[in-house]
Amino acid sequence: MKLIITEKNTTARRISTILSDGKARPLSSSRNPVYVFRMNGEEVHCLGLKGHILKVDFPPRYQQWQEVEPRELIRADIVKVPTNKTLIRTVQSEARKADEVIIATDFDREGELIGVDAINIIREVRPDIKVRRARFSALTPSEIKRVFANLEEPYYNLASAGEARQDIDLIWGASLTRFISLASTRLGKNFLSVGRVQSPTLALIVDREKERKEFVPTPFWTLKIDCRKDGETFQAVHAKERFPTREEAEEAHSRLEGKATVREVKATERSVKPPIPFNTTGLLTAAASLGFPAAKAMNIAENLYMNGYISYPRVDNTVYPPSLDLRGILRELSRSPAFGELAGELLARRKLTPTRGSRQSTDHPPIHPTAAASPGDLSPQEWKIYELVARRFMATLAGEARVLSVRADLECGPEPFVARGSRTVEEGWYRFYPYGRKKEVDLPHLEAGEVVEVVDAPPPKRGETQPPPRYTQGKLIEKMEELGLGTKSTRHAIIESLYERGYIYGDPIAPTETGIAVAEALRKFAGVISSPEMTAALERDMDAIVEGAETRLEVVDKSREMLEEVMRLLEDSRSEVAAEIRNGIREDRVLGSCPKCGSPLRVIRAKKSKKRFVGCSNYPDCTVTYPLPQNGNLVPTEEVCPECGSPKVRMVNRGRRPWTFCLDPACPTKGREAAPEAEAPPSGEKVRTGEEG
Repeated sequence: MKLIITEKNTTARRISTILSDGKARPLSSSRNPVYVFRMNGEEVHCLGLKGHILKVDFPPRYQQWQEVEPRELIRADIVKVPTNKTLIRTVQSEARKADEVIIATDFDREGELIGVDAINIIREVRPDIKVRRARFSALTPSEIKRVFANLEEPYYNLASAGEARQDIDLIWGASLTRFISLASTRLGKNFLSVGRVQSPTLALIVDREKERKEFVPTPFWTLKIDCRKDGETFQAVHAKERFPTREEAEEAHSRLEGKATVREVKATERSVKPPIPFNTTGLLTAAASLGFPAAKAMNIAENLYMNGYISYPRVDNTVYPPSLDLRGILRELSRSPAFGELAGELLARRKLTPTRGSRQSTDHPPIHPTAAASPGDLSPQEWKIYELVARRFMATLAGEARVLSVRADLECGPEPFVARGSRTVEEGWYRFYPYGRKKEVDLPHLEAGEVVEVVDAPPPKRGETQPPPRYTQGKLIEKMEELGLGTKSTRHAIIESLYERGYIYGDPIAPTETGIAVAEALRKFAGVISSPEMTAALERDMDAIVEGAETRLEVVDKSREMLEEVMRLLEDSRSEVAAEIRNGIREDRVLGSCPKCGSPLRVIRAKKSKKRFVGCSNYPDCTVTYPLPQNGNLVPTEEVCPECGSPKVRMVNRGRRPWTFCLDPACPTKGREAAPEAEAPPSGEKVRTGEEG
């Protein structure tokens, strides 16, 4: 009997269905059943895990935070602890009956580690059992049947790199998190987390916010006119674009006339190259532009992969390998009512020449569709991601788009103006992938020497230079990739973790005062943890493990030495670190000004009931209080409700979209906004004595 081990039950069911031509049946109705079928005359059992069956941790004597110095964790032993003992017993029970084990987990560091952990569990009861590896990039019938006919050996170096990451993240995360939380006395569910990748990522967000706060805007004035020719109106902008003073702009405005003369017209046609194939960063960035948080987009992409609609979504590669059947994928897409015509256009071409990105690897091809689908087959959100992938794939095979840009130089009185227009003259890849298409601006046909009517010449408009924009989730993932922070498989999870800890909020992303305090404290007293260089160096070391140039133990030990120096710096400044972080926490507890007396409104934790609410810091002279939801991170917005004058706050809760609401439960807006359920402040309790923290 052969035993196939997959990463999840969904994958086990799909692989079993493919290999058995739909004849596989589960042995039981449990949540993780064993699927049974015959293949080539031999009985096969297929079992899906629930991700990692072992997790890394420290021995029990290190579990009590206040009894163990954080430094002790750096050199502490690391043990592997079962995550699901029942599932492990099932794996071992099945292995006892098997002649061969086939590992069919996802092919990346994490998937290979899950597979090798399963091998080690199996070899506890069957030391000499034969083990093979099924390496695939898509859960399609052709791919699965091909790889199971060409089994390989497990990739132990890849698993070792994944194990090194586990060890390093545990050591760094646990020791630094404990130090910061103990120093600032933020324990229990309100502990402050610090991570090897999380901290430099937070620093990027905080640095951008600092740039924005320090930015000094410079005022300027613009001058525009609306012109008309043959009933068609178009706009022209003063050639100077920005006037440094109002006086200069008004002086130019005073010289304008009711007619404008066209002095010169230039038309330029340019080619716009198609986009490159999707890797993980490209997909998450594009999905973010459609409103999908990175973690949500990845979750949807993984579901589409496990159900056979797209290829493996955790990839760096942006070059299609020669072995990828581009026409075969188009033929599959042509079966979709949504894409049949578009795919048919590409199939009619004699030659397909795909675009290429700069990142090429051999683990998986770029993300592409693997099965036809229509909107009725998927949920609305799944369809949006699937459509994005399908259209991107077709766009990489389509021709260039051609855009005609027109510039007309005009004179209105003595003042020079410029009118610009653009239109697509050849759709090319725009037809397949409209997301990248820029808005067209039409100009009427203009010729040098002709005179057009000026129908409006509004007074100069004041503007000012803008600070650098906050990162969107998509742009932050791009920046993380550029700096070597995290991997294709972890970046979205790191951003999600920053939200969950209450360090950031919104999208575009803004840091909370607590997030700023943690980042600044680490930068000031142990700068290496906030810099991307150290983390990127460790990522390169883990890549070296895959190549066989370094061992797991060497890389983990190197990281321990780095961490010991970081810890020394923090220990030398413990009181300063604590003071800085506590100050940030206090700032986050201030949600705005009291509408009655103007004093700060603070988040209060009642002594008796331990429930939180908002109270005026001017108690007992002012008794203004507001109820609060008991779960979720509250973030001040610096906004005041226009209807009742109370502060507006933002609630960030795991698994839910952040929302903003007015603190006053009696505000008329409560009937129009999705306000969270809040509990009233305890009656008769003094609000000053129970401040949260």
